[in-house]
Amino acid sequence: MHSARIASVAAAALLAGTAAKAADPVATATMMNQDQAEIGTVEIFETADGLLLRADLSELETGWHGFHIHQTGACESDFTSAGGHYAPDDSGHGFYTENGGHAGDLPNIYVGENGNAMADFHTTRVTLDGDTAPLMDDDGSAIMVHADPDTYESEAGAGDRVACGVVEPVGG
Repeated sequence: MHSARIASVAAAALLAGTAAKAADPVATATMMNQDQAEIGTVEIFETADGLLLRADLSELETGWHGFHIHQTGACESDFTSAGGHYAPDDSGHGFYTENGGHAGDLPNIYVGENGNAMADFHTTRVTLDGDTAPLMDDDGSAIMVHADPDTYESEAGAGDRVACGVVEPVGG
């Protein structure tokens, strides 16, 4: 009887812990397609050792897509205003390369048959506004979805830019 009561208390504590409110995002990017229609968000959370990016996207083509941080916080017309991949230390691209890529490299996302994608990515290569690879530097940063998957080699090969969102602080 005593062990059953302990198990019940432990289960209640576990359920209470899972029901606890998650941390609030410190920044967000409202993702737009090239028609400037909103197709989702990327929320950015600070963690003890980096940033967590949570993507919730819709209305994309089924399949794998490159997903990157770009160097400039601008998403005009064809999204070239966002510049290249975010590489403040001028490091090369690609997880499979000798140096393992640059700050803007993130894993590909997969979009299901319904056109939706959800993903969490953790990175220690960027900060929100710190000294090392800050997303909120003078010209900001953008989150980009590409038409094709990233090769993870020195040339991304991810194709056209199909969705873009400017990283903006929450409440700022």
